[in-house]
Amino acid sequence: MVGAYFLEGTAVFVLGDEALLFAAGDGEPQRVLVHGGGILAAACDGERIVTGGDDGKVVATKSDMTIVVIAADPRRRWIDHVAIAPDRAVAWSAGKEAFMQRRKGEPRKFEAPSTVGGLAFAPKGLRLAIAHYHGVTLWFPNAVEAPPERLEWKGSHLDVTFSPDGRYLVTAMQEPTLHGWRLVDGKHMRMSGYAAKVRAMAWTFDGKALATSGSHELIVWPFHGKDGPMGKQPRMLAPAEHQVSMVACHPQKDVTAVGYEDGLMLLVRMADGAEVLAHRPGGAPISALAWDSAGLALAFGTEDGEAGVINLS
Repeated sequence: MVGAYFLEGTAVFVLGDEALLFAAGDGEPQRVLVHGGGILAAACDGERIVTGGDDGKVVATKSDMTIVVIAADPRRRWIDHVAIAPDRAVAWSAGKEAFMQRRKGEPRKFEAPSTVGGLAFAPKGLRLAIAHYHGVTLWFPNAVEAPPERLEWKGSHLDVTFSPDGRYLVTAMQEPTLHGWRLVDGKHMRMSGYAAKVRAMAWTFDGKALATSGSHELIVWPFHGKDGPMGKQPRMLAPAEHQVSMVACHPQKDVTAVGYEDGLMLLVRMADGAEVLAHRPGGAPISALAWDSAGLALAFGTEDGEAGVINLS
C-alpha cells in the first residue's frame, strides 16, 4: 500500500500495482487502473490524487474516477516524487530533474545537483523545495529571474516538508536523523537520536509540532516559539515493542494516529499521551494512514495489502 487519502468523503487507497482502490460506502470497492506499471509516489489535495509511476507518467484521478495524464516523460523515466501546490500546480521529479506544471502553460524544469530525494511546496505555493544530496534547493518556478536558493548540509536528504507557517524546512536524511533550517536566517536545526531512518513526518493541526516515525515510540518535536526545536528535547509518546512506521495527525484536534511495524495502530492524545487501540498487532507494517477532512474517519493500509476505514463519529 503506497498511500491512503480521502476524496470528497470516499477513502481511496493507492496500491503499488498500478491502480487506486475506491472504498465506496457499503458497496464493493472499485479498482481504477491509472498506470501501466507500479505506482512510486502519490499526493492529494482533497479534489484529486496525483500519482507518479514507473511508466514515466504523472496522472491525476478525481473523485468520479476519471483520470487525466498530466505529463509523460519522453524517456519513460520513473516518476519518483510528486507534490501539489495550494493553487493546484503539480510538481514531479525524474532522476535529477524536477518539473512544475500549472493548469495552463508548459511545464518548467529545474536540474538538481543530484537525484531528487523529495519535493514540497511552501504553504503559499511560491517556492518548491527540492531535496537532494548535500541539502535542499528552494526554486521559484514563477520568477524566472530569481536565482534558486541553496540550503546546504552534508549527506543525503530523502524527504522534505515545510512547517505550516512557512518558517521552517525539515528534511529526513539517509541516516537516522532529521535536519532543519529556520528560513528567515538559515539557522541549522539537527534532530537526532532515532533508532532508524525517519520515513514518516506529519505536522499537528496547529502547526506547533512535528510527529515522526523512526523509533519504538512516537517522536514529537516542538516548533512553537521563535527557535522551534533548537535546544529542546522531543516528546516521546506511545512506546511499543516494534518501531513506528507511519503517523497521521488529526486535522482539528491534538490527536495523532500512529502505525507500527507489527500492524498495531494507536490513537494518541498529544496533551497527556493517552492511547486508544485502533488496530490490533500481529500483521504487516502499517504503510498508509489518512484522516478525512472532518477527522471522523481514518483510513489505513498495510504493506501486505490489508486496508480499512475506521469511523469515529
